[in-house]
Amino acid sequence: MFAKEKTIMEEDCVRFICKRTVVSTRSIEPGRLYKFSVLDHVMEPNHIRLVYYYRSSKTREPGEITKKLRESLAYTLNCYPIVTGRLVKETDGKEEKEDVNPRWKVKSNDAGVRMVEARAAGSVEEWLRSVNREEELKLVHWEDMYQLHYYWSTFNVQVTEFESGGLAIGLSCSHLLADSVCAMMFIRAWADLTLSRSMMAPPIFHPLPPRRFVNERVISNNQLLSQYIKSCSLMVSPSNVTEDHMVTVTLLFPDPLVRAGDNEPGISTFEILAGLFWICVSRAKGKRNELMDMSLCLDVRKLLRLDQSYFGNCMVYHKVPYSKPVKTKDKMLLLFHAVEEIQNITKRLDYDTVMDLIEWLGSNNNGAISNGSDLVCTNLENMSHPRPMMFEEDLVLSHVSCYVKGPVAGGGQVIVLPSPSGKGQKSRVVMVSLPEREMVKVVEDELLLSFSPVVIMKNTKQI
Repeated sequence: MFAKEKTIMEEDCVRFICKRTVVSTRSIEPGRLYKFSVLDHVMEPNHIRLVYYYRSSKTREPGEITKKLRESLAYTLNCYPIVTGRLVKETDGKEEKEDVNPRWKVKSNDAGVRMVEARAAGSVEEWLRSVNREEELKLVHWEDMYQLHYYWSTFNVQVTEFESGGLAIGLSCSHLLADSVCAMMFIRAWADLTLSRSMMAPPIFHPLPPRRFVNERVISNNQLLSQYIKSCSLMVSPSNVTEDHMVTVTLLFPDPLVRAGDNEPGISTFEILAGLFWICVSRAKGKRNELMDMSLCLDVRKLLRLDQSYFGNCMVYHKVPYSKPVKTKDKMLLLFHAVEEIQNITKRLDYDTVMDLIEWLGSNNNGAISNGSDLVCTNLENMSHPRPMMFEEDLVLSHVSCYVKGPVAGGGQVIVLPSPSGKGQKSRVVMVSLPEREMVKVVEDELLLSFSPVVIMKNTKQI
């Protein structure tokens, strides 16, 4: 039955059936302009790609679940007018002459989101056992903007049905509109609406906290602000590491805190894993008694007293200053030294520190942030939820992949995610993207192996 369906493109085991535009079911206020925050603007050249894998115990007709998801997506979009609008640099059809460099806004016109429908050979379980980075990215549609920005969809959805059972849902979006937390909350809202016809956590649209009165002394001591002043002044250029040389490996850590020794109070799972990969990647790059430059990507919604459903960019990049080299053969002593350096950042990051940054960005015409060749470690472990993310009762979430592409990605990425249900509350999934020559060394590092990680996805055929 699958072979009789007409395809518009065929690449290996993924067959692309068609591309549609899905619009909301409810009329919206036409012409309304949505302005971006200063944290949005510095993320403009980047984009996010997510892939959600679902196992299925039910046999369906080809296209049946895709049709249902397409219909529920239209209802979900009723709550996301900024997603269905289009980017403009105009007001009422006229160029903003008061701005020398007018910035992007979204004009509400319900132009919709792009939705690609596809089919893949085998089952989702078979796919996960053999997929590599290049194949996985075929499950999430993305289009560069080029010139016709008014016709360009900032959000794209791809639904891929596996012939022998299972489903993959891919979401890509411009980082100008949303961060990874927003993108994941969008998928959850869509799932809730599909399963229960109600949205448990609808998006919240409002500005960042208002400006305060501050003094220059406070700002001058702000390491986060100093990093952004330096990073935003860098010329954004393609990374010196080409995509062809990047590979991704996904690992499950059953209980990193126990492996590290949970007698150390106040240490989080993310801090342990960030320290672990900071050391291992530094070694892979040839560092001996020192650590490479690393930036942490941290969600600051809670610090700014915002709800997790706040829609917009609310994650910041904070470089971890490496104070002094440590000469020791004790691998755990070295790890805890790295964790201590990380804690100096995570424990001191507070409301005023972030607001200093927001206010400085609001008073200066800044470019996009670039992390250069830093290792970037992103904390998404707070995206765990007691309620499973389910589109249908028989569709069980088995894995989530997350990619951030652009100048903020640095020279390598470590993304810490919650583990699938049933793997233990303290376990974590870590996606590591590095140049291939470095990845080979990292996965063989004795410190990493001492944590007994389980390979979930080996997204390269060479490792």
